[in-house]
Amino acid sequence: MMAMKRSRNKRRLWLWLGSLAAVLLALGLVFFPTNYYAEVPGSAESLKPYVKVSGHPDTAKGSYMLTTVGIVGPASPAVLLWAKMQPYSEILSKRDLMGDDDSAEYNLLQKLYIESAANGAIEAAFKTAGQPATLNHLGIYVMSILAGSPFKGQLKLGDTITALDGKHYASADAYVKAISARKVGSSLTLTYLRKGKQHQATGKLMRLPGTHKAGIGITLTEHTTLTTKPKVTIDAGEIGGPSAGLMFAVQVYTQLTGQNLRHGQKIAGTGTIDGAGTVGQIGGIDKKVYMANQEGAKVFFAPDQPATKALLKADPSYENNYAVAKRTAKALKTKMKIVPVKTLKDALTYLQADLSQP
Repeated sequence: MMAMKRSRNKRRLWLWLGSLAAVLLALGLVFFPTNYYAEVPGSAESLKPYVKVSGHPDTAKGSYMLTTVGIVGPASPAVLLWAKMQPYSEILSKRDLMGDDDSAEYNLLQKLYIESAANGAIEAAFKTAGQPATLNHLGIYVMSILAGSPFKGQLKLGDTITALDGKHYASADAYVKAISARKVGSSLTLTYLRKGKQHQATGKLMRLPGTHKAGIGITLTEHTTLTTKPKVTIDAGEIGGPSAGLMFAVQVYTQLTGQNLRHGQKIAGTGTIDGAGTVGQIGGIDKKVYMANQEGAKVFFAPDQPATKALLKADPSYENNYAVAKRTAKALKTKMKIVPVKTLKDALTYLQADLSQP
């Protein structure tokens, strides 16, 4: 009798341990973070809430739409499994997604990119409309720092370099030329701003990888502000990255000029933009085409930068955004028109001519 009781207790113990193991495994699958991220279709959203042009509200029917890629992670095994079942999804390692940056640095980088995109969009829209916009050059943003940089440990992502040995320059190119004209190993003092406070850092210039030129070992972008009349404010909230630049510019131009370019339609698109109105490549365009189609867009503007020998040499996997967008639209069997654009004017010309036709 005692032996039977011990046997039953033992079976109960094993059942309990087995149940506990199953629960722990399920919890691990759902909650345990891996070192991987899921890149999935994000959203296609109206720009009306994000772009404000003083005295020029956008009350016309239809909308311009920015499109995004969703990043989920660090993802648990269950989330990775879910992502694999989503259309146009990709699984990326942390290094593939962020390089050497940590999550905080990556998020800051995306914030800096969208601020730069907004400024480029406003400048391009005003230039195209023939209206003045005063560009105020504050310095150069620190976007990343090489491991061998003499200023690693002194500079941080998001710092703004404002002077070299006390001298301020009027553009990022001018800073780069001034640094590269110096000798490797020569001393340089940088003046920089961090959270509104001025600091200085001194180091000896390094030899930039693959060149004989001197450098400080950072990647950079312009830190500028714009003064316009009317005043333009672009606040994209938690959305980051440079790819909304083109659609920001189209939205600003339309409000600034008061032209009815949408004709009540939903117009989506993507692409970086600079102050001259040049549109550049972005990532994840297949996901953005998918979301624009889901949200009923009639037109999708895609950057058209065909592959050249130079581009393919730098990146053998390079594909023209427009070609990928066309292929995606064909697979989706959508009636949404994919329109290639190299400049802001290309997009506006299409809206002014083709979209107005019945």
